[in-house]
Amino acid sequence: MQSLFSLFLNLHIIGGFTALLVFWVPIVTKKGGKVHRTAGWVYVAGMGTVSITALYMGIYRIITSDELGIVSFSWFLIFISILSGATAFYGIRVLKYKKRTAMHRNLLDLSFPLLLILSGIAIGIYGWMIQSPLITWFPLVGIFLGSTQLIYWLRKPVKKMHWWFEHLAGMLGCCIATITAFMVFGAPRLLNIETVNVFLWFLPTIFLTPVIIGYSVYYAKKFKVR
Repeated sequence: MQSLFSLFLNLHIIGGFTALLVFWVPIVTKKGGKVHRTAGWVYVAGMGTVSITALYMGIYRIITSDELGIVSFSWFLIFISILSGATAFYGIRVLKYKKRTAMHRNLLDLSFPLLLILSGIAIGIYGWMIQSPLITWFPLVGIFLGSTQLIYWLRKPVKKMHWWFEHLAGMLGCCIATITAFMVFGAPRLLNIETVNVFLWFLPTIFLTPVIIGYSVYYAKKFKVR
């Protein structure tokens, strides 16, 4: 079991660093171009690896450890895996159904936002019980993103280029999960820091949310969307 955990850990590190290296490329390159698409799929592959391996490692640590610190961060790791996986999946699926004209009732597409909302509520309550500010408040990001995804699927599209804006929000939401996970787990270990200010954990959300809004406003004007 330990050797399997080590394998998943190595895959997690490779996938995480791959995502961190390429996540900015689709943001700054021509949308829909070859570089944008190629880098986007590399990023999705990296985040898919991160999500699956994080889920396994979180469950493994919860089963094999009785230390509160390890268990609590394992639950947070599981939530990050759900957040990153759900947002990346959403960003891809909105492109697949960009021509839809009615409510979307695909069970697979609805289940991911629901899982994100429910897991966010559960992890937030758990964080409040153990008095962890990070685990209490950060899941609100997942609850918000899951709610907006669910509303999008259950509503009839009325806005021009609706899928464009949802793809943008989904993939940048996934970037929030990517950078947050690095700030919480990767950076402290690389720099040999035991504790990190809670504000730094929320910094990716604080920074990237205006980016999402800014891009949305820019493309709304470009496409002349009301």
